[in-house]
Parts: sequence; structure tokens; C-alpha cells
Amino acid sequence: MLKHLSGRLAFKAYSISKRCVYHLARIQSVERGEYNEGDKVHIQGWVKAVRKTKENVFLDINDGTSPGTLQLVISKLKLGETAYGSSVDAKGTLGKTPNNQLEVQVDTLQELGNCPLSEGFPFYPKKSYPPEYIRNHLHLRARTGSMSSTLRVRHRAIQCFNELLDQEGFIQIHVPVITSNDCEGAGEAFLVKPASEQLLQQLSKNFPPDQCYFDGQAFLTVSGQLHLESMCHGLGKVYSFGPTFRAENCKSPIHLSEFYMLELEEAFMDSTEALMNRIESTVKAVTRSLLNSVSPDVALVRKLTTQSSLERDFAWLEKPFPRITYHEAIGILSNNQDKLKGTVEAEHGINKEQELFLVDYHQSPVFVESWPKELKSFYMRECPHDRNLVDGLDFLVPHAGELVGGSLRESDYNRLKDRIPDQRALGWYLELRKFGSVPTGGFGLGLERYLSWVLNVHNVRDVIPFPRWAHNCPM
Repeated sequence: MLKHLSGRLAFKAYSISKRCVYHLARIQSVERGEYNEGDKVHIQGWVKAVRKTKENVFLDINDGTSPGTLQLVISKLKLGETAYGSSVDAKGTLGKTPNNQLEVQVDTLQELGNCPLSEGFPFYPKKSYPPEYIRNHLHLRARTGSMSSTLRVRHRAIQCFNELLDQEGFIQIHVPVITSNDCEGAGEAFLVKPASEQLLQQLSKNFPPDQCYFDGQAFLTVSGQLHLESMCHGLGKVYSFGPTFRAENCKSPIHLSEFYMLELEEAFMDSTEALMNRIESTVKAVTRSLLNSVSPDVALVRKLTTQSSLERDFAWLEKPFPRITYHEAIGILSNNQDKLKGTVEAEHGINKEQELFLVDYHQSPVFVESWPKELKSFYMRECPHDRNLVDGLDFLVPHAGELVGGSLRESDYNRLKDRIPDQRALGWYLELRKFGSVPTGGFGLGLERYLSWVLNVHNVRDVIPFPRWAHNCPM
């Protein structure tokens, strides 16, 4: 009883204090109803719009916490030359607009930094700009509504993945960014060596310059999978979430030289069905969390490219994803060759056009499993029923095509030994199968591709703060 009473008194005292003392408030908190008419608030942010009447000026302020703005009402006598883009610090009392929306009746306002549009600020009020233009101003594009919403969704997506995997019993591992192996074996790795010529000369007595620092070649990681597998053999369920790098001379809207990848490895996983279930449940759970927590941001970004409702666009959340074999996928593509530009060739895999056709054909994201062994990496397990196939899979979605690549890993020592490309460099990986080996499975999901799909953004360069690709590394 006393505890309940003390809690009520504390809440009442706090409520009274909001009427007597200015409280630093975020606009998102005001939108959530944490403040009421009559409360004194301290607001900081950037001016998004200015409107003037005979006696007052109305400033729409955004502070980065939500896509919305909060209206400040201030007497012309108290306002200087504050204009669009300026940063301000305001104190006042919350009141109601004629539309019953909260606004701030300003007591004091300080301009922290002005924004002279005539001196090169690239974004003007009440104007929309194409993504290519906004991308040319990386250091300022967080000031645009679309990009700030995108970055909030990105932040929340990372939180959702981490929270979900923690609940599912996965342990996060910090895999190395600098590694001695090219996991995918495609020769797309960036070589790492010191920039200092003096240091290279000091170290290069027994090794060439590109090997002298680590006594062998080192690369920026293209995948943390192999390192995760080593942790998986002692911890059971592990994942990493960090930057990966690919050296590709590619200007495709779905490729970056630096991107973020969620990678997961699970011990005692012995079927592709279980792996697909894991992928499907993860994607759906995180997407539902996004829609529950940042739907205004999702809607704002999607509105730039589609007028369709969120309910219609995310109807796939309530349906199982189709699952087809590689052989079935090739059959579908061959039967629709007249609708495709490129030739369907089973021995060469499935290209991007064909991936997107399969998604459209099923009107849904789709899994493609049981791939020919020669098209996939050495670490994938051979199918028990057909040694020419592997238990690998791709998960295909609109816009991006392949969003997830995964497989069961080869756990048989002798089979892996026959396929491993470099036993000297990867002897440790082979040795995992020698001491207490267990069946394992895992996948990698590209964060930028996931965001471009969910937000209907057609270029992954517009869902990462500082995109890097061939011939482009500003800042």
C-alpha cells in the first residue's frame, strides 16, 4: 500500500514539475503522448518550414527522432532572421492548435546555427530531389526526410535482428574484419597492407610487400562464415552482424564494395527444411517488428515509389514462402524463355533477371534449394540422395533477387578434404571435422538488400549512410 502510494506521489510530483520547469523533450516523446497541454518543454532541432502572419511566426521543427515536426509559435518581436534549415533551441509551453494538435507557445528561442541557402545548401524547402542528387551530398543528406527515415528504419532493423536472435539463444560473435582467407574463393577480396613505405621496408626482409606485415597475405573479410563455424562447434548457436567487403567493378543497384551482413551458424542442424524455417521466421519476425515500431518511417520512404498500402504490400507476412528445387526453377524459366532476355542455361546458374522472374512468377519471395554442386561453394554438404547436388539454397525477393544464401555445411572430414581449395590456409577449418564434429547449417543476409526490399528503394546506395563502390569513396 505504502509502495503504491509513494509511486503515485512521485508521478504526481513529476507531472507538477513539468508545469513549473522546462523539460528537454524529444519530438517523438511529444508524439507518443508523454507530454500534455500546459507542460513546459525545451525543444532543439532544425527548421523545416516557416510561415508568417501579421503578429506571429510559425516554425515547423524536426529533431531527427521521428518523421514528424512540432510547430513552434513565436511573436515576430521575439524572432530574428531564423529561416529554413537553421538549428534552434526553444523553450515554451505546450498548447493546442485549432486542429487539436500540440504546439509550443515559445517563451525564448535561440538560433544555434543559421543556414544561408544562397551559399550552397543543396536542399530547398518544398522541393523534392531524386536519389542520385541527394547521394551527391552524403554529408548533408540526413537532413532530408527520406534519408532520415531510412536511417531510423535501418537502426531499428539492426535492433530487431539482435533482439530476436538473443531471444532465440544465439550468441553474437565479433568476427575479424582482417582475415587470411577468401571465404567465397571468387578473388573479390581487398588486399590489406600498411600504407607506410618506411614500415614496409622495415618488415620486408623475408616477405614481399603485400605479405610482410602478417607474414602472409591478408584481406578485408568477404564473409565471417568460416570463423563463425569455428565458434559454432563450441557454442552451438552463433551469429555476426558487421561489415563485409567485395572488390567488384560493378555499378549494379544491388551491389556495394562495403555492406553489412547478418551471418548465422547453428549446430546440430541437419535439414534444409529447418534452415529455411529459420530464415523465414527471422525475416517475418523482424519485418513485423519494424511495422509495429517505425511504420511512419517505412510509409514515408515507400510513398516515394509506390502508392500501395502497407497492408497490401506486406500481405506476404501471412503466407508461407514457396520452396522449389533448382531443377524446378530451371523448368519454370525454360518454359517462359520467351519472356526473358537472357538464355536459360542450367549449367550456368540463375542470373538476376531470372531470379526476379521467379519471384514474380510465384507472386511471393521464394526459396530455391538443392543446387548443382559445381555452382556452389566447397563447404556445402552433398545431398544424401544425389551426390551431384548440395544442400544449398537461395532466398529470392523483389528488387534485390538473392537476399539470403545458405546451406548445410559439409561435416564429413574426408568429403571436405577432397573439396577444400587450400588445405594449407584452411587446415584449421578442416580440423573442425576431426574433433567432435557435428552437422551445422547457416546463412548470410545482406542488410542493405533487405532494407531496399522492405522500403521499396531501388538502389542499395540509398539505404546505407556512406555507400562505397568502384570509383566512389568520398568522405
